[in-house]
Amino acid sequence: MTQKSTPSRTVTGRALAVLDTFDAKHRRQSLASIARRADLPLTTTHRLVHELEKQDALVRGSDGDYEIGSKIWRLGMLASVHADLREVALPYMEDVYQLGSDAVQIAVLDGFRCLIVDRIAGSRSLEVMSKPGSRLPLHATGVGKVLLAHGGSELQHAVFNSLDKFTDQTITDPGLLDSQLKSIRTQGFAWTREELAEGAISIAVPLRGKGGNVIAALGIVAPSDGRDLGKMVPVMQVTGAALSQKLVEAGLGETVRPQAEIN
Repeated sequence: MTQKSTPSRTVTGRALAVLDTFDAKHRRQSLASIARRADLPLTTTHRLVHELEKQDALVRGSDGDYEIGSKIWRLGMLASVHADLREVALPYMEDVYQLGSDAVQIAVLDGFRCLIVDRIAGSRSLEVMSKPGSRLPLHATGVGKVLLAHGGSELQHAVFNSLDKFTDQTITDPGLLDSQLKSIRTQGFAWTREELAEGAISIAVPLRGKGGNVIAALGIVAPSDGRDLGKMVPVMQVTGAALSQKLVEAGLGETVRPQAEIN
């Protein structure tokens, strides 16, 4: 429920009211929608949203709508559920990184995107878009494809209706993507080849919690410089299985993965 405007509401209170308008059913909003739901004048909302955008608390899309920014996601990752996932996964991520991977990351499902919960990368790593707190497209990332493949038909059909193109290699054909998702479920891993950013390839495997449910994905990202990343697939699958067992032992399950609201 949105708050009612009162003369005594502070600047901080108004800023929090703006942020409070975002929820599972309102992940992206226009300025007018934010003002209406926060019960604030449009001019006040514009000023607050502009300041929040400068601080990376909100981000403005190409269509002019706003969504929660990376700073809020980074703060959200301090919550115990993500902290627990990171704590259990970190030793396994470090093991994979030591084998020569350029970047190792874990991600969870967040609506129609994947949220990067943690990432290890060194000076040798190429510049990539993923960093802790980033929300990346499901159909163009290795970790995203794993989560999408195991996310259920309702989520998949919703994503199929919005396949944005990022490079010439991005899969934008729903039939082709659906076929690839079936292969991911059968083979137990996902590939991407320059689908989100030119010069980057990735592989990812599912991480399972209580009940065998896929609650996260473990992935590596490397330059597409001709190296044989395929040799890392067995390593990633063994690591994913071992880490999944630890997640089960730690009692992590459905609570790790935010619900994918289909509206």
